[in-house]
Amino acid sequence: MRNFLNSILLLIAGLVYFSCGSSTTEQTFDSSKLTRVPREDVDKIVEAFIMAEDSSTIEIPAGFYEMNTQLILDNKTAVKIRGAGMDQTVLSFRNLKSGGEGVRIVGNNISITDLSIEDAPGDGIKAQHTDGLTFRRINVTWTNGDKSKNGTYAIYPVQCKNVVIDECIASHSKDAGIYVGQSENIVVKNSLAFGNVAGIEIENCDNAEVFGNTARNNSGGILVFNLPGLPKSDGKGTKIYDNDIIDNNHENFATPMGEDPNGNTVTMVPPGSGVILLAAKEVEIYGNRILRNKTSGVSIASYQITGFPAEAPNWSPYTSDIFLHDNKYERNWYRFPDFSRELGKLVLVYNAYGFGKTQDIIYDGIWDENISVTINSNPMRICIQEPDIENLRFTRFFLLDGEKNIDAFKDYQLFQNCKVAVKTDITGLAGL
Repeated sequence: MRNFLNSILLLIAGLVYFSCGSSTTEQTFDSSKLTRVPREDVDKIVEAFIMAEDSSTIEIPAGFYEMNTQLILDNKTAVKIRGAGMDQTVLSFRNLKSGGEGVRIVGNNISITDLSIEDAPGDGIKAQHTDGLTFRRINVTWTNGDKSKNGTYAIYPVQCKNVVIDECIASHSKDAGIYVGQSENIVVKNSLAFGNVAGIEIENCDNAEVFGNTARNNSGGILVFNLPGLPKSDGKGTKIYDNDIIDNNHENFATPMGEDPNGNTVTMVPPGSGVILLAAKEVEIYGNRILRNKTSGVSIASYQITGFPAEAPNWSPYTSDIFLHDNKYERNWYRFPDFSRELGKLVLVYNAYGFGKTQDIIYDGIWDENISVTINSNPMRICIQEPDIENLRFTRFFLLDGEKNIDAFKDYQLFQNCKVAVKTDITGLAGL
């Protein structure tokens, strides 16, 4: 009996060791060697934002700028903000005593290029109600050791139109590194997100394309969410292709944001998640390298799995019209799935391949019973056309009879021989 108990204890200890999320304080650039800019020159940059006129350019020369106030560009048109390079122009908001964001933008046809933003108390750079927005070669990060004190979003356009995020770097956000919310016509390309809870997140958006990016060492690599109760309800039409979604096994250090359930959603992301779809609509995922994410490569889930209220006007909790095809998968063979979050525990314990097995694709199997009484007709139109599907680990869960009667199936055949057309129109944006 004692030997048996010792074996169980060793198994639990090993499980804890191999399934724990990693952590990183990696920085892309070392700003400590940059020349500190005199206070009078810092003040000139603050004044330039306040006094900016339409169609003007704000040049920010090389140096380390210790900011003691936000930089706000309010209701301007066709303004260009230009630094000397991500490794040359650094705006540090470590000493900011008031305000949330480091940089805040409202306007039209605004571009920001070639600079870094460090240690904002809230979001790194936020744009709202802006039509025509380009972030290019922007690095946003936090240099604190305690990551729970970092800002929420690094790059944060919300309620915007015609957004391009290109060659940017976002790291160490306690929510999402690159987050685009309640917006339409979006391109996120050629960018890097690492060390965040969520690397790249598209939330309640229409018409987005995410391609050519690397999402590594986050808790979750790329997320497409539709949350209830927001000014813009169900988003649809997202393409995720030609991305490297690798080693997203970072610990989840998100903290709840108030009592609103939506503010807690990212806290539920299990470390080891490559792609997560939550109440997502019309999403095509193809041509990606989805490698060594210890819990699951792609998770297809409806909002009910969160346990939060799943009713709101003009919004559906179900994930539907998903086309998953021609991706490359590689499992992290030496690490267990996460067990610190409920979705991770579901994979760890109940997957269809045995305890502790990482999954390539999971589907929570929750469907709208007003459409069909069974899932056999594939009522939510989940279409999977992976060429090597018979050698992948696919699990569909059955959760409708409660947590004491969870079942799991390998029946990927139910979701083959179909195709969903996902249309996006980013004409004029992809080439910017």
